[in-house]
Amino acid sequence: MAKDPILDELHKVRERYAARFKNDLNAIYRDLKANEEASQITVVSRPPRRPQGKKSVRKRAEHRGAA
Repeated sequence: MAKDPILDELHKVRERYAARFKNDLNAIYRDLKANEEASQITVVSRPPRRPQGKKSVRKRAEHRGAA
């Protein structure tokens, strides 16, 4: 697999960010939540959608107009 310079840079940034908090996930979470609350971006939460039942092969063929 070829090296991707964009992914390499992304991993370096993530490692530097985690190092700021000594890889403490709770501290990282608190920082991310504080940034989220301070931002002007509206976060929308929606309820999960109900899965639709799977159509049978025959019904799909009928739906497309095939016999």
